[in-house]
Order: sequence, then C-alpha cells, then structure tokens
Amino acid sequence: MPTINRFADLHEEITAWRRDIHENPELQFDVHRTAGLVAAKLREFGCDEVVEGIGKTGVVGVIRGKGEGGRVVGLRADMDALPIEEQTGAPHASRVPGKMHACGHDGHTAMLLGAAKYLSETRNFAGTAVVIFQPAEEGGGGGREMVNDGMMERFGIEEVYGMHNMPGTPAGHFAIRPGPLMAAADLFEIDVVGKGGHAAIPHKAVDTTLVAAEIVVALQSIASRNLDPVESLVISVCSFETETTAYNVIPDSVKLKGTVRTYKKEVQDMAERRMGEIAEHVAKAFGATAKLNFMRNYPATVNSEAETVKAADVAARIVGEDKVNRNTPPLMGGEDFSFMLNVRPGAFIFIGNGDTASVHHPEYDFNDEIIPVGCSYWAKLVEELMPAA
Repeated sequence: MPTINRFADLHEEITAWRRDIHENPELQFDVHRTAGLVAAKLREFGCDEVVEGIGKTGVVGVIRGKGEGGRVVGLRADMDALPIEEQTGAPHASRVPGKMHACGHDGHTAMLLGAAKYLSETRNFAGTAVVIFQPAEEGGGGGREMVNDGMMERFGIEEVYGMHNMPGTPAGHFAIRPGPLMAAADLFEIDVVGKGGHAAIPHKAVDTTLVAAEIVVALQSIASRNLDPVESLVISVCSFETETTAYNVIPDSVKLKGTVRTYKKEVQDMAERRMGEIAEHVAKAFGATAKLNFMRNYPATVNSEAETVKAADVAARIVGEDKVNRNTPPLMGGEDFSFMLNVRPGAFIFIGNGDTASVHHPEYDFNDEIIPVGCSYWAKLVEELMPAA
C-alpha cells in the first residue's frame, strides 16, 4: 500500500490525537500531559525504546528497521503551546484559559506520532529512526536542553530533520532552502540612568526619556550605516519602561527591551558591539549613563546542503516537484531546532498550512487536511535515507 494511502486510512485517528492536544495546551517545559500522551502512544505502537525526561520533559522513541544497517536518523516535532487566548471558535478549541496551540505544534506532534505508528508497523528500512518530541520551543530553548542532555550521543543520531507548518503557503506544498533559513533570535535590554525631576523644570534633571528616545533612533543607524546593504539585520525596540506613570515626573531611569535578528555570526557580533557603543555614548552626550545587556538566545537555523537536497527530493516524490519550493526566501523568525542543526547535519522544511491565520494569532488553527502529507514526508524520509535491501 502506498505510504500516503496508509495515512489517509489513519487520518481520522491522527486528527483526533491532534485535537485532543489542541484542547489541552501546555507551555514551555510544563508539557507533562502532552509528553505522557506521546510516550503512551509510542509504547502502544511498539517502539523499541521510549525514554522520557530528555531535556527536562522531552520524549524520545527508537524504532529499529528490519533491514541491516547502522545509520540513525532523528525526526523532531515540538509539543508546547503559547500564552494566547484562543479566538477560533472551533469545537476543539482550547479548554485552558490564556493558553492555545497558536503555532501548530499540536499538528507537528500528531504528524510525527502518525509516522511513528506507521514505521513501527512496517519497519521497511535498514537502520534506526529516532522520533524526538521536544518541549519549550516557544522561548524556553527546549532544543538546547535536549542537546545538552546528551540526546545526540545517547541515541547515536547522525542526521536530524524538522518540519513546521506555514500559513499562506498552499496546503500540502513544501518550502525549503539550503543555508540560513531562519534567523538568530537574540534579546537585549538597555538600562538608561539619569536624574529625575519635575517635568516643569527639565533643566534641573537629566531626562532619561529623551536619552532613551535618542538611543532608539540611533540604533537604527546600525543596519543602515554599519552593515553591507546585501546582508540582513533587524533591531527592534519593543518595550520602553519607566518607574513612573505620572504626567509631570521625569523618571530617574528607563529600560529598553527588544530583539535582534541576524543570519551570520559576524553580523551578530557587530550589532552587539555597536549597540553597546551607541547606548553608552548617546547617553554620555546628555549627561546620563546607559548599559547594554545582550542575550544570545536562539542561533540561526542553517540547513546543511546535502541534507536539504535529500529532504526536498523526498517531498517532491510525495507531492510533485511543482509543489516544492527548493529556494524559499529566508525568514527573520527564530526556531530552536537550530541547536540540533548546530551539532548534526540536517534540514528544516516548511509544509503549507493553506489560507489560514498566521501563527501566533488567536484565530490560527492547524489545518488537519495536511496530516497525511506531513506523515508521509516523515515516513518516506526514513525509508529513502535508509532503504531496506
């Protein structure tokens, strides 16, 4: 039976898993219910090993093929939701106030579970498939935690692959590119300290709101005047905080918060250096002080070239070459699958979610119609990377 036909038969069952996870969203590492469901399913399928608690609350399943072969391929899905109040009105909408699966991790988990069920049944490959269910993609660095917990070495993973849905791309189409696909997502804080006072006599104060505003404007010169125009850099100040809410008080201090997005380490290094210099010297010009705290968070998601070709070839054999974009534009969003790609070759691919609300929007929902295609991609990837004799 062709792979996609088998997943068409399983479609209703996998959709039920997905909607159950959607109704019961959990955040970051606190995914105990979801991880328990995943582990129970993997044991029910007959996986050779099921290990819980990798990277705090991650789950790993090991499926050995029936053919001889020593290769080990990792397949990763994320499990966590977001702190958003759902507005879909769907029958399977979140039952947990203030939490929802607004990024499709419920669908990612369900599709990889579907593939694990199929691979455990058929074992039509030579080698070992390692299915990875990761917590805390949304800001917690669960990928980093699983890597630091020795996952790659413990299970002998040689290559690793990830998949994410993409609203706006036709349902079931694929998009990928070699090299940088998603940006490094760093965080920063700038603390500006001056001298507070009465708003009516500003000459007796050192106005931190003015200083901070000048810093916000000056930071934009980094991308426009310190970087080669063909390179990419985003510096966004997203929060401007003072300790007062009064209309007539100049605050002693201001805290700026934001994010920096880059693809290359040299650009990342330059941005950090120039941000510190600008903050310090702009503040000094006004008689204030400013200090930068630059927090390197998720590194860039960089697909290795050979593995990108393998992934795209598999996708094309499932849906046709005309439905696979092999050179999709890179995105400035971040993704902590990057931590896995930092230590093993592999590729991250997008699967179209159709004309739906954007991820991280309260009206977003994963498109269950793409489940057979996504499951087929995972299964066929294993069978083609490690063909049975």
